[in-house]
Amino acid sequence: MEARGKLPRRAPSPRGTRLRAAAGRPDYAAVLAIEASSVRKIYRGFFRRSGGQTALAGLDIAIQRGAAFGLIGLNGAGKTTFIKTLLGVVRPTSGAVRVLGGEPEDPDVRAKIGYLPERLFLPSTFTPRQFLASVARLKRLSPSEGALRALVERVGLGADSDRRIGGFSKGMRQRLGLAAALVGQPELLVLDEPTDGVDPLGRAEIRKILGEERARGATLFLNSHLLSETERVCDRIGILAGGRLVREGALLDLCGSETAYRVRFADGVDAARVAALGFRPVEGEGGWRLAAESPAALNEKLDQARRAGALLVELSRDLRDLEDVLAEALGAGDARGGAA
Repeated sequence: MEARGKLPRRAPSPRGTRLRAAAGRPDYAAVLAIEASSVRKIYRGFFRRSGGQTALAGLDIAIQRGAAFGLIGLNGAGKTTFIKTLLGVVRPTSGAVRVLGGEPEDPDVRAKIGYLPERLFLPSTFTPRQFLASVARLKRLSPSEGALRALVERVGLGADSDRRIGGFSKGMRQRLGLAAALVGQPELLVLDEPTDGVDPLGRAEIRKILGEERARGATLFLNSHLLSETERVCDRIGILAGGRLVREGALLDLCGSETAYRVRFADGVDAARVAALGFRPVEGEGGWRLAAESPAALNEKLDQARRAGALLVELSRDLRDLEDVLAEALGAGDARGGAA
């Protein structure tokens, strides 16, 4: 038998991210969309009581409501298994998971979740509106025909609302899967590879929709191998390796630097004079990189560039690519120990 743990009402914060209850403020369960405490999942055969394959190895995570959280990692890190525990499809071997303050298996909790799976299977003989109507019935909802049509149009399939799904491309199927996840305005959106197979313009449209959902108050939980898309959608990132969360934090904290900056000057800058001041050109992107140990040092360099005739038009922190952060985090240990 698999043992299900129960979360204590005042358990210690996983990795310091849980919000503590304070006088006159709501309990932490009211402000967390997802919470996992010491979650382990070991896949064993029917007759094996020991050994097996460890997918999750003591995972702790806490995600606030309204956040946009991206979970990244290599194949086999445990991402899919964790998503299944959020949906109540898989039960942890030990530890506990809470979603929107309740148990993942609770039908009332499930009704508040919109899910887009990585492997999306759609009924080929249905039209988009027929499919969305079937999803609504599963959620015990009865949206009007106009509401279903509006949802189809929102994901860019308005011109194909009466076509059979069997003739849809992969990108069109992905859009329809997103529409299904949006049925009923869920509080939590769990999206597994949401832009897989979608063209660049379609990705931009999906990002816009996800931004609208977050503005509405929904929590986004995103799992994607397209790290550039994750960077654009999410403001917090978790890196999973060997069934454990090895790094987690705000995107700026993970990818940013306290001493590195990106600078852009107006056209006509004297590149040789600027380079002599310590500015380094950014290959293929235009602009310059600058290392400065303090705000005073930064301003001194910028003043020197201005005296050399440069006109500053943009200044920002120099963010590393998320790929570099992932490689750095996984370089410290075994990144592949685990199941999907």
